[in-house]
Amino acid sequence: MSCFIVPLIQAAATSAYRRIRPDSTGFFGRNLASLEKMLWGGSIMLIVDHIANGELTWKFPFLTALGAEGGGVVVLREMIGVGLPMSLVITLVWAAWSVWKESRQMKPTH
Repeated sequence: MSCFIVPLIQAAATSAYRRIRPDSTGFFGRNLASLEKMLWGGSIMLIVDHIANGELTWKFPFLTALGAEGGGVVVLREMIGVGLPMSLVITLVWAAWSVWKESRQMKPTH
């Protein structure tokens, strides 16, 4: 129900970094826009899924788990147990893709 929060925060931080440092160069800097798109896209898809499943509503407290006693702990556990690993996997997949993309661009063509 709250797993989307961690990648959403990472997406916002990546976007902010790209706005502050638009000339990011280097190995990963050249591919940072791809990470940003992956994080925003995944977060939006999760938000839509959570709305469709009734876990996220348009009225306060928005996350249905927060309406129950002890809901804050449930939300934090989901953020740490699901959202954080999800963000790490997305970042690792992006890093592997960046390495692959950069290595393909370095190969000489015959």
